[in-house]
Amino acid sequence: MTTAAEPLASIRFRALGTTAELVVTEPDRLPVATDLLRTELRAVDETCSRFRDDSEIAELHRHAGSPVRVSPLLAEALQVALRAAEATGGLVDPTVGRAVCELGYDRDFAAIDRDLAAPVKPAGEAPGWWRITADWPRREVVVPRGVRLDLGATGKAWAADRASTVLARELGCGVLVGLGGDVAVAGRAPAGGWPVVVGDDHAAADPLRDPVIAVASGGLATSSTVCRTWRRAGRTVHHIVDPRTGDLPDPCWRTVTVAAATCADANTASTAAVVLGELAPAWLAERRLPARLVASDGRVVRVAGWPEEAPA
Repeated sequence: MTTAAEPLASIRFRALGTTAELVVTEPDRLPVATDLLRTELRAVDETCSRFRDDSEIAELHRHAGSPVRVSPLLAEALQVALRAAEATGGLVDPTVGRAVCELGYDRDFAAIDRDLAAPVKPAGEAPGWWRITADWPRREVVVPRGVRLDLGATGKAWAADRASTVLARELGCGVLVGLGGDVAVAGRAPAGGWPVVVGDDHAAADPLRDPVIAVASGGLATSSTVCRTWRRAGRTVHHIVDPRTGDLPDPCWRTVTVAAATCADANTASTAAVVLGELAPAWLAERRLPARLVASDGRVVRVAGWPEEAPA
């Protein structure tokens, strides 16, 4: 959620199973910007959605074990996901798709059963991102049989990065694109930066209650274990999976917010931090990634220069 002292134009709408937010520094360009953003997000959904039988990634699954020539858009999305996996040593891994499905997240979040009687049966350790092979110059990708991809840890953040860059270039103004808890900015920022409210739930963040920080460039991402939740046999589960076990990470952080050069980098780090648990602050500090971590008991930890904050 954004808030600003100077006049800006903004709109919100549903996309990619979450809330898309668009803010521009030139109000008269909002209608064109909205059309451009809808077009970008529609292309991402048609390419990367694991919930659509007609998506390109579903076609990749149907031809598992064989080389498949993919579109430039899917190639870009996969490269971002695999770079994230390599950078985190597998703490963020796109091959957790089957594990996420076993937890009950096997369709669009709005359509899943929020209270399932069947117990969770963890899928076990993820097959491993290194098993995805590709000839990138030819855009040929091989997904091994039995491997199901889930680009959830990087997909929306990458889409926000991509869309903000495209819109800023086409419109010649400052642009903020938010997708769920993932925010990317491009072009000229408002005076003092883009004010962004940081909370457990992006849809309910309140500048009168939650901290507000200024983002001048790059991206900001929040990973939360308290928003997208449901129950399995009396156990509350969420969408962040530890690739090492195929189950939920040990409970530690309720919310992790990270700032980075791109939104994809920020979301990679925030997801990895949730998986790492108590080791996360040191891991983030070593990489000089400003972050705000909120523990399950409400304790707040700030690392790598995350600013002291106060409600607006």
